[in-house]
Parts: sequence; C-alpha cells; structure tokens
Amino acid sequence: MRSYRPLAVAVAAAAALTLAACGSTADGAEGSADADDAATTADSGAEYPITIEHALGTTVIESQPERVATVNWANHEVPLALGVVPVGMAAANFGDDDGDGLLPWVEEKLEELGGEAPVLFDETDGIDFEAVGDTAPDVILAAYSGLTQEDYDTLSEIAPVVPYPEAPWATPWREIIEVNATAMGMAAEGEELVASLETEIAEAAAAYPQLEGRSAMFLTHVDTTDLSEVSFYTTHDTRALFFEDLGLSTPESIATASAETDQFALTQSAEQADAFNDVDIIVTYGGDELVTALEADPLLSQMPAVENGAIVNLPGESPLGTAANPTPLSISWILDDYLALLGEAADASQ
Repeated sequence: MRSYRPLAVAVAAAAALTLAACGSTADGAEGSADADDAATTADSGAEYPITIEHALGTTVIESQPERVATVNWANHEVPLALGVVPVGMAAANFGDDDGDGLLPWVEEKLEELGGEAPVLFDETDGIDFEAVGDTAPDVILAAYSGLTQEDYDTLSEIAPVVPYPEAPWATPWREIIEVNATAMGMAAEGEELVASLETEIAEAAAAYPQLEGRSAMFLTHVDTTDLSEVSFYTTHDTRALFFEDLGLSTPESIATASAETDQFALTQSAEQADAFNDVDIIVTYGGDELVTALEADPLLSQMPAVENGAIVNLPGESPLGTAANPTPLSISWILDDYLALLGEAADASQ
C-alpha cells in the first residue's frame, strides 16, 4: 500500500484530540446565516489557533469552526464521513445518475445522518462566491481542488480557506481527509477514518491475489474517431495512485513520464504506443465501441493489455466511473465492484 506524507501543520500549542465524532443537520433555511440548526463540528479538543501551510499560502484558523462549507470536488465527503453536514457544498456535475446534484454515496450519508441536503453551489462556470458567502461559513475546505490564487484570495475574504498542499487536483485521498479534518479541528478523527479505510481496502483486495505484480495505467479522453494519440493519467492523479492501494503496480513507463512533469495527465502519440508494453491492465472510460476501436487500431492493438483484452471499461458518467477517483465516501461504495472488474482484467492479462 502506498505510503503518504503527513501534513505539515503548525499548531500554536500541542493539540490533545479526542475521538468525539458528531453529527448535525442543515435545516429548512438552506444553510442561511441565521439558521438555528446550522451544521456544526464538535469541540474535539483541538487547541487554537491552528496554522496550515499549503500551496497558496498559509491559513490560520482562530477557533473551532461551527459552520463548514466546501468547494470543488469531494471535499464535502470528509465532514460527512465524520458526521458533520456542511452548510454548503458543490453540486455534483459528473456521475450524478438522477440529476439531484448528489452522488449516491453522498445521498446515502445524508440520509444516514438524518440531515437535509446543504446548499448546493453550482460550479458549472466556476465557484459561486456569492452563494458561498451567503452560507456564512467559519471555514472553507478545498484540499482537493483546482483553486487559483485569485479564487483563494476571494474566498479568503469570506472565511479561512484550506486548499491543496502541493498542486491542483493532485491531493491523494488520505491527505484530502487529513487536511480537511485538521481544518475542522478533527485531526484525530481524520486519522481514524484513514486507518479504517486502509483496513477495508486491504481486506477487500486480499480476495484478488491475481492483482499482485500486475501493472495498470488509466487511459483518458480517448477519441475513437482519432486514435493518432492517447492521453493517460500520471501518478499525480488520484485515479492512478489508487492502483497501488488495490495491490497493482505503476508501470515503469508511467512512472518515468510522471517524474518529468507536474501535470496530472499527458498525451502520447500512438506511434509510440510500444512505450506501454509494460502495462498489463488498462482502465479507461467509455463504451464497447471504445474497446472495439482500440482492438481495431493497427498500433494501439499491439499494446499487450489491448491484445489480451485486459481492459476495464468504466461507464464514464455513471457513479461507478466517477468513483474510480477515490474519495472518502466513494471508496466503500465502489470497492467490491471495482476490484471484481480489475480481477477479471488481471486474469485476462496472464
């Protein structure tokens, strides 16, 4: 299992955190500033101020946040997993199978907590700063995000903001939990959540020993009408990193390409497809027509994974496809189904 780097957090005094996960719900006031039952976090014993250093600067959280808002993808899953309903969060704009702005694992968690949906921010055209401000948050979580410096500065006028530690859209699921939980004053609870998920993943992956020693890459944005080049996720993307959690390995071709860039995706000419001869399994988004196109292409069909039919073809806009990008709540939701598909591909690759 992939190790991860602990978050660099400076705390004014040593924090003595207790495991006191809490839950509260947003009421019919839709998270307005004067809502009586606003979503709150528990006083878990963290000592303040808490200072968090990140890629866009330094954020100081002076006191226990009571109203938590989140922006961009998946950040709301951390407070929800810890029993806290945010006052506002981004509406799902990908993989939402019923159009309600909530992915199924989020909807299930809200029902479990007995809370109504928070205010949903429409981020189709970027962050809705006015809507975020209207929820009057005490902290804004964005550990997994693509915030620009301008976005960060604008949000910081509303409340303390905690963005990604190193690079946009590159924060692994463990650090998503660690960073956001720390910002909520629930660092210890976050550590417990990480440990619980690690155990769950390890136990589920143990049922698929054929994954051990197999390498995998994630092809993305494949145009079946033009296969002159293909794109793939580097190890800076959480989808590619998740393979290692599941017992798979990173091909040397992907590791080398990733080491030479800070981008989460790269494009390669099909004429250089032999660079991927060390790939046992391909995971990608698309339908049967994509697999057919890969198998019919004179260059890409020579890739061992394509030749062997070792392809996991995820329906890109379904919850299953969405959850291949591991997040605190989606991991449990997808784990068994995803491992079963990878196991079939591993069998085909042998």
